Amino acid sequence: MLRSPLVILLALVLIWFIVAFLLYPNVVNLQQIFFPHGSFTVRAFTKLWESQRALDSLRNSFVLAAVLAVTVNAVGIFVVLVTRYFAVRGARLLWLGYATTLIYGGVVAVAGYRFVYGDHGYATRLLVKLIPGLDPEWFSGMLAVVVVMTLTTTGYHLLFLSSAIARIDQQTVEAARQLGASTWRVLWRVVLPMLKPTLFAVTVLTFLGGLTAFAAPQVLGGRQFETITPMILTFAGIPSSRDLAVTLALILGAATLLLLAILNRMQAGGTYFSVAKVSATLQRQRIENPVANVVVHVVAYGLFVVYLIPPALIVVFSFTDSAAISTGRLSWDSFTLANYERVLTHATASWPIVVSIVYAGVTAIVVIAMMLFVARFLQKVVNAFTITLEYLLHIPWMLPTTLLAIGLIVTYSQRQPLVGGVVLTGTVALLAIAYISAKIPLTLRILKAAYAGIPDSLEEAAAVLGASVPRTYVKVLLPLVLPAAAAVSALNFNSLLDDYDTAAFLAHPLYQPLGITIESAAVGSGNSDSTALIFVYTVVLMVISTLTMWFVYGRRSTNR
Repeated sequence: MLRSPLVILLALVLIWFIVAFLLYPNVVNLQQIFFPHGSFTVRAFTKLWESQRALDSLRNSFVLAAVLAVTVNAVGIFVVLVTRYFAVRGARLLWLGYATTLIYGGVVAVAGYRFVYGDHGYATRLLVKLIPGLDPEWFSGMLAVVVVMTLTTTGYHLLFLSSAIARIDQQTVEAARQLGASTWRVLWRVVLPMLKPTLFAVTVLTFLGGLTAFAAPQVLGGRQFETITPMILTFAGIPSSRDLAVTLALILGAATLLLLAILNRMQAGGTYFSVAKVSATLQRQRIENPVANVVVHVVAYGLFVVYLIPPALIVVFSFTDSAAISTGRLSWDSFTLANYERVLTHATASWPIVVSIVYAGVTAIVVIAMMLFVARFLQKVVNAFTITLEYLLHIPWMLPTTLLAIGLIVTYSQRQPLVGGVVLTGTVALLAIAYISAKIPLTLRILKAAYAGIPDSLEEAAAVLGASVPRTYVKVLLPLVLPAAAAVSALNFNSLLDDYDTAAFLAHPLYQPLGITIESAAVGSGNSDSTALIFVYTVVLMVISTLTMWFVYGRRSTNR
């Protein structure tokens, strides 16, 4: 296999990509900080220490991350328990409401909450009438950021914690009950300890999400609550302050690596599982205390309403005219399809959707085309060289988006031999490169696992029948990994449709994706015409996301 010209070419292309877009930009980042004029200096850190605004953003980011680690876990564990563990009436309906975070997140969700609770929002108008002295900008600052990020980042719990609970053995729970443990003691002493590995992982992901938060602080934080990532964007736009932007991004990268190391240490420090020889499916547990039962139901349905209000109002008002949007009053005459007609038929209105779809589509195709061969190569050939390549391909997982984006901007703002002397900064290619780099780790992990699950006997049988290596791959291996490839491609495509974090740094002014358009409208003056378009964009994204989730998960359930 190593002697194949195709494999050699693949290895050379892979090495070039890693060096050009993953390693070299980060080396340039370090040079920008420590050797800006050819000699060692720590001037960038001195400037950072002297900038009160930068220090405040650092403090705010770590405070936000710590608060979210508590609030998101509290809400996330609760929604999983009421939908998967306790016998709560309407649990499936509740799950559908909570699962809106899976199809409605990022800058889209942040904009939705601002449209409902912001200074021009429908809920704010109602509250101002009820409370005349209320400040219309009450939903801003740290409180707004924490509330929105708490409600929109419980998707990790719905996906991962729900699966972990499903693996708990009913016999273990029954044994604890027979020993006299109450419902709450079983939960605290038996169930939650079994969920510790998943909770550790989710907590670290939540902390990292808070540390690198971008859309929520940018749209809702205001000047009174600035965090690291929006500050990096601000400094990156000022040539004299780019070293500050790189320094802040480097601090984010160091914090990310430290947290990943802590996660690995925690997960390696203990074992939490059931030891029953015959597992039994976990049954929903009754809440025997009637008062507690009522409280749980009230809180569960209260959260359901809170989760559902923004997307429900956006769907409804996307079918109304500008007068209804500006006043918040509905009538039969206010409903119209004009907003959808404008988005679907006018080139200017549909352009952000087209740009996002093209970027997402190109990224999904390029990444899956690369990783189908790379994953097979890394799975088949295991040595020091391939192990090193695999670790290097995971750099986008280990470092924050902002650090990689700043590195690409600074590195390719001038001619570089690695890319044929072409200046990439300010072109449409740079954002595509960043997207491709960001999606490689997940795609590689999933495809490598898919290849590992194929029995070696299938290849041996094909070889015995006289099939060549390429023919064996096309006729035997590829069909077996295509379901996994299709699933991860759909997820990659879906996640990039409303991307804002990377696009805010690298997007071309004339080719701005949907995430930037939505963010610009969300922080604007609340013009009803632009708001109507954002509503339609949001509905279109939710439809696409729903179809993607069905494609990835729904068809599996149907085919069982």
